[in-house]
Amino acid sequence: MSTSLPRPFARLGVVVLALLTALAAALVGAGAASAHVGVSSTDAEPGGFGKLTFRVPNESDTASTVALRIAIPEESATASLRAQPVPGWTVTTTTSDLSTPLESHGEQVTGYVSVVEFRAEDGGGIRPGEFQEFALSGGPFPDSAQLAFPTVQTYSDGTESAWIEPTVDGQPEPERPAPVLTLADTSAVGPGHGVAEAPTTDTEAATESATGHGEAGPGALALFVAILALLTGLAGVVLGWRAGRRTVSS
Repeated sequence: MSTSLPRPFARLGVVVLALLTALAAALVGAGAASAHVGVSSTDAEPGGFGKLTFRVPNESDTASTVALRIAIPEESATASLRAQPVPGWTVTTTTSDLSTPLESHGEQVTGYVSVVEFRAEDGGGIRPGEFQEFALSGGPFPDSAQLAFPTVQTYSDGTESAWIEPTVDGQPEPERPAPVLTLADTSAVGPGHGVAEAPTTDTEAATESATGHGEAGPGALALFVAILALLTGLAGVVLGWRAGRRTVSS
């Protein structure tokens, strides 16, 4: 006696397997696309002071993140910048000369912190499946809508992830984008420092500040397309099978 499935069911199984495979690949891609180093702030604004938070996920399955080197380009320079201590990590800073001095509290500042490096103590670091946050505080921030901070992530096996590629409006997000901070919009701030009507909700503003843009990333789009393909394929197979049964019955 044959134990093979009827042809419609066999075809259904093949389609489901193929679509589930595509869905799994999309899920992996979505995770990888969203796992880059990012920077956000709740209070940084042009001309003001604030706290920057760098969120660093560990992408390796076998190695720990043991160092993070944050570069501050001159166009993102601030007159004052300090690092928040992180237990189990040491921090060092590098200063550079400014081609154009900055003014802070009525004084001319000719140098600035251009590199901040966090390094894990022996045996420490961000282990696989974990993340860590590193904070900087300073100002006044430049009169700009966005600031980029190229960052290099070093692993215990000697490999590095260089998050240094610029993000260009109207173009797909690069594979290794540099963390981009969106500064608060102060164009509607009056003499009393009160902000007029906000163009976006608090949730939207927080999302854009954390990601550097308000649009869905390529990983989310791939996931949506894969789910849609799965549902469409299943519906087509089921409808075809039902039509075949009606034909046989008649």
